[in-house]
Amino acid sequence: MEDQMMKEKAVIVLSGGLDSTTCMGIAKQRGYDLYPITFFYNQRHNREVEQAKKIAEYYEVGHQHKVVNVSFLGEIGGSALTDQAIHVPTDGVKDEIPSTYVPARNLIFLSLATAYAEVIGAKVIYTGVTAVDYSGYPDCRPEFIQSMTETINLATKLGVTSEEKLRIETPLIHLSKAEIIRIGLDLQVPYELTTSCYLGEEEACGECDSCRLRLKGFEENNAKDPIRYRTAAS
Repeated sequence: MEDQMMKEKAVIVLSGGLDSTTCMGIAKQRGYDLYPITFFYNQRHNREVEQAKKIAEYYEVGHQHKVVNVSFLGEIGGSALTDQAIHVPTDGVKDEIPSTYVPARNLIFLSLATAYAEVIGAKVIYTGVTAVDYSGYPDCRPEFIQSMTETINLATKLGVTSEEKLRIETPLIHLSKAEIIRIGLDLQVPYELTTSCYLGEEEACGECDSCRLRLKGFEENNAKDPIRYRTAAS
């Protein structure tokens, strides 16, 4: 019990997806006391919120799991994930910013994760952003994370009064989906509890860009994806 109390706390931005859950596994391996935070933003695939709860329970930190309602992002719209009228892409990831980009999502999520960190006394925030598979997302770039780190240390009591500054850890940012999955398999991350499909149904569609990337990542590891698919993309 005493060792548990002495652990450094880490806030984990936990979507319920593969990347953020891998981040949970990495933070656990590094010895942090995990404080996951999940956001409901009226997303098309809001099933991920329920999966995030299951993942927090798996890591025995359900009592430390915060679920925050930011449904105003859905009201703002502008993304295939928050506006039913916008098509979810199924034709492969391209170079341009995809329609699944949610305006300012990570800017808002990291701001709220910072508030949670300040309240509980955590000095590190883990987020599963990656600049490889979705390089078109402006809020997944290393430049954004660097700038956000500077901002949160200027904007918080913890940042301006503590010698040890707040940190945003992005252990996946330069990794491909296959590399991320390889790490997660080694850490025995519960991928069977994760969800990635943009349609958010009980069975993944196997056709949206997120499903395609996930399936390809498992295939490149000669591993079977443990979640159920309605159909498997070729």
